[in-house]
Amino acid sequence: MNILPTSYVERSYSVEKQTVFELLHSMDNFTNRLIIQWNKIFTEDLGISHILTLGYLDTNGKARPSQIAKELGLTAPTVTHLTNKLVKRQLVTRLFDENDRRIILLEITNEGKGILDQANKDGHKLREEMFMKLTAGEREQLLQIFTKLNET
Repeated sequence: MNILPTSYVERSYSVEKQTVFELLHSMDNFTNRLIIQWNKIFTEDLGISHILTLGYLDTNGKARPSQIAKELGLTAPTVTHLTNKLVKRQLVTRLFDENDRRIILLEITNEGKGILDQANKDGHKLREEMFMKLTAGEREQLLQIFTKLNET
């Protein structure tokens, strides 16, 4: 049995929804600012999707474009466009499956690993600068929050 007046419960729910909206909006703004700032300091004429593709290949090894699209939440034509540029820049190579020549696999090159390393260093430096605006206590709280969110 609810002992609070309905209007209080409705207001409380409404405030809770507004707070979640503001939280999501703030997270989106932070992420967008981070990407914009990263694009300004990373001078390789590659976008974040290119780097995510390189990162996926570095972590998972050879992969089909369709697998990359699925894992990164991209469309197949987007991955084709991304990989064409990566192949042209010799950051990724296209390989044919030994058992079925119709299957194309992508593999990161040493040059691609170097670019990925630089992108990660630039991103790490940028995030470090942004998070240093927080106090040590705020950083600890944020770490606990992200840890909790990543557990679900």
